[in-house]
Amino acid sequence: MRLNSLSPAPGSIKARKRVGRGIGSGSGKTCGSGHKGQKSRSGVSISPAFEGGQMPLHMRLPKFGFNSRIGRSTAEVRTSELNKVDAEEITVEALRKANLISSNVTRVKVMLSGDITRAVKLKGISVTKGAKAAIEAAGGEVQ
Repeated sequence: MRLNSLSPAPGSIKARKRVGRGIGSGSGKTCGSGHKGQKSRSGVSISPAFEGGQMPLHMRLPKFGFNSRIGRSTAEVRTSELNKVDAEEITVEALRKANLISSNVTRVKVMLSGDITRAVKLKGISVTKGAKAAIEAAGGEVQ
């Protein structure tokens, strides 16, 4: 077998429609587009959502929910995860270095979940009531 002997399977390739080649061809004059109307014009593109001027379904249905811009830059950290941080003073930057939060996070809140085994000092980080009690019980402080 050689590359020049390869050909597509019979019937797999259809000949393109040659329009505008006279009345006898069957696709002359209007070229299969009919008379007048939007679809007969060149460059037409009608959105699948278009319903002929009627209010489209996506506009008729009620909208709900939103994405909070603050929520995208806020992260939650468990009290048990604070044990992984090596720094004396735990800040947002220290949590980032310990791979507990991603790079786009600017606000952090500590939640009570798991035990904290050492005294830690939190700075610039908000905490829940239960987490604050657990940190202070372990000998740490929250600023």
